[in-house]
Amino acid sequence: MGNYPLRRLESGEIIIDPDDDCDRVVDMMLEINYDKEFCFAINFDADFIARLMEAGFLVMSMELKDMPGEKEPFFLLLPKLHLTRSVLMFPELRIKKSIRRFLSRYELRVNSDFEIILDKCIAIHGDAWLTRPLAEAIKNLHGKNSQVKPVSFGLYRDGELKAGEIGISVGRVYTSYSGYYEEDNAGTVQMILMTQWLEKTGFDFLDLGMPLDYKFAIGAKNIDPASFVGLFRKARY
Repeated sequence: MGNYPLRRLESGEIIIDPDDDCDRVVDMMLEINYDKEFCFAINFDADFIARLMEAGFLVMSMELKDMPGEKEPFFLLLPKLHLTRSVLMFPELRIKKSIRRFLSRYELRVNSDFEIILDKCIAIHGDAWLTRPLAEAIKNLHGKNSQVKPVSFGLYRDGELKAGEIGISVGRVYTSYSGYYEEDNAGTVQMILMTQWLEKTGFDFLDLGMPLDYKFAIGAKNIDPASFVGLFRKARY
């Protein structure tokens, strides 16, 4: 594979710049068994963020407050290659009997209210990681004819939006970023209908990012970074 020059902080985190080959950075992270949760970057250019996503990073961010000499807010980009990644292979989807009766009560719409859903996710969960410049970059990418496509899934009952989420599709992989729900069971129904839509539309698997109990409950499994990168690269083009 060969060495690729990595820039690292004294604390060990890798710094990624727009001039870097993001795939090569990922290769080196796997080769050195990189054990940090995040890498760092300071460039919020939408095309750079798209290249990070295309390499398999789940891109997060944060605001550094009270930075010496900084009068304006200072934001840091946090590309994340999870040490343990939660993925759902479509044949493994589990639907509880108690949920099945709710599925027909809702309608799933794709990309019908993208900015409304994105803004709602931030309003409900805050902007601790989905900061203003990252949200703006994702909005800029939405609708562009590129390999990396921001996507929204909205769940509607009687024409009213009751749950939604936003994420990123790269080829035949969809990565879930953030979601919300406004009534009981709507969040679970949205995930199930979305998963079924992804399978019917030709996606290979659903990338759920960080492992959580509710993801395991619908059939997700945890895999290591190398396994994830292998699956991702087979499906991204």
